[in-house]
Amino acid sequence: MWCIGELTAEYRRCRYELLELYARPYDPREPVICLDEKCKQLLRETRRPLPAKVATLAKEDYEYERAGTCNIFLAVEPRGQRRIAQVTARRTKVDFVAFVCRMLRRAYSRVRTVHLVLDNLNVHWRENYTPNHASWLNMAEIEIGILQRHCLARSAAEQATLTTAVAAWQEADRKLSRHYVSQLTCSCTSPRLSAAERLCCITT
Repeated sequence: MWCIGELTAEYRRCRYELLELYARPYDPREPVICLDEKCKQLLRETRRPLPAKVATLAKEDYEYERAGTCNIFLAVEPRGQRRIAQVTARRTKVDFVAFVCRMLRRAYSRVRTVHLVLDNLNVHWRENYTPNHASWLNMAEIEIGILQRHCLARSAAEQATLTTAVAAWQEADRKLSRHYVSQLTCSCTSPRLSAAERLCCITT
């Protein structure tokens, strides 16, 4: 459940700045990239599951053994239709900087300016666009929710297993992306639309 922060002047300023950033005309030279992370607990089965049979589902025991945690960094450029995800052992400042540098080198080495949308996690630097208690304005958080439903519902005991699953999810999405609707039915560039209405168009 999201916690809506107190509607102070600072909260409103940060929120409207972010909405205006999302509503800008798309410029591939200045991509808007949303970045978020998710801690994932690794769970190991204590009993071997009974395999599925004809007309019978597989059966798994409810007991499990904790096998540590790992982290998933996910960056999405909604207007540029790009997503980059990486599973890491930790979520430190070093890991965060390494992920951002790797992303910039591989996908954005020729752009002029990057607008990076972050929440308020302590591994980030002081500049970010998301006000306190408003991380839901970060589109990467929505993307992580989709990843959770599609890919992370099943438990994994090893980081390598999770890495394989996330990579398979990205590859499947890439192959199926040609079937997605590419044109929005609303006019997102209309001057009569507010920033919030344009955001609805962008995220639809």
